[in-house]
Amino acid sequence: MASSSSQEQVVSGQAWHEFCEVLKRAGDQILRPEAPPDAFNRAEGFRYLSRLMRIGLEMHVEGADPEFPQFTIPSHETAKIGADNPDNFYQYARLNGRNSYRVRGHRGSVPYLSFGTQKGGYETDGKMTQTGFIDAQSMRFEADGSFELVLSETPQPVNWLPLEAESNALVVRQTFLDRAAEKPAQLKIERIGSDAKPLPLDPVKLQGGLLKAARFVENTARLFADWAQGYQAHPNRLPPADQALCQAVGGDPNIFYYHGYWALEEDEALLIEVDRVPECRFWNLQIDNYWMESLDYRYHRIHLNKHSARCNADGGVCMVLAHRDPGLPNWLETAGHRIGTLAMRWVGAAQPVHPTTRVVKLADLERAKQ
Repeated sequence: MASSSSQEQVVSGQAWHEFCEVLKRAGDQILRPEAPPDAFNRAEGFRYLSRLMRIGLEMHVEGADPEFPQFTIPSHETAKIGADNPDNFYQYARLNGRNSYRVRGHRGSVPYLSFGTQKGGYETDGKMTQTGFIDAQSMRFEADGSFELVLSETPQPVNWLPLEAESNALVVRQTFLDRAAEKPAQLKIERIGSDAKPLPLDPVKLQGGLLKAARFVENTARLFADWAQGYQAHPNRLPPADQALCQAVGGDPNIFYYHGYWALEEDEALLIEVDRVPECRFWNLQIDNYWMESLDYRYHRIHLNKHSARCNADGGVCMVLAHRDPGLPNWLETAGHRIGTLAMRWVGAAQPVHPTTRVVKLADLERAKQ
């Protein structure tokens, strides 16, 4: 009966109208009273929704069939979610936890590579709960760098990524220190035990996919608008985030996260200082807009990491966010923004060292270096 009703909704156009209504409602997240009301930030906000729509359609329409999984890219240069890491190459595949899958590939030389299975989703309960995790340190690779990873409910002796019956997604993170010098892992995914071919488009699945995509836009926008609202209470600070919350929405368990909100006048700079950089596999700091999208790292220096930041003689680091170059190491650009959010992460640090922040006059910084 439900199938017949869904088909009728596709034929009548009701399915499309419902899709559009949810998208229309998503725009309310950009118009929230605490959000910046100026034309520039509103424009970025509505562009953000259009970007979420592209991601949602890839996830829930084009790449939605878990019988024929494929990797899509859920955050990249022109589509971004929740303080997307500019040093990451993200990949995402839809799964059915009752199936088994194989990821084949070549390790490459990227310093950090992790795989996590998840259940839930921003389009449903607003969470992506982890059901399995493995990273390259725990995997076995052949001498030429090739490998196979099995995703299943049944344990495997090596290179096993657990699934639960409710698992519905795989998220891959590849983290670079220097993109120009490092090679990403090359990956392919397939279902184990099936040689079937995809069937023609099912109208019922299309209706469900469109609605999931629209709800993904609305719920993702709401989630991170809530986060940005909370950060405004403590401007120009970078405190530890709620780590349990970060994990509940799909974070990597090897990462310790920080999030904050910044606002600077033309004559001000924000110093982000770490007394001692701890031993870790990776770290970085990034500057984001209000909507928690990383600023355009293709054309602006908006992030620093373990490779690119210049540490001082004591093993600490001082990073400078300012509207113009103060002539000091570790300058981060605002890229035309006066407000925004920022994020920092330690990966694999046994003991995270919390950063401190302070706002100073840009002229004082420029005089101090003379």
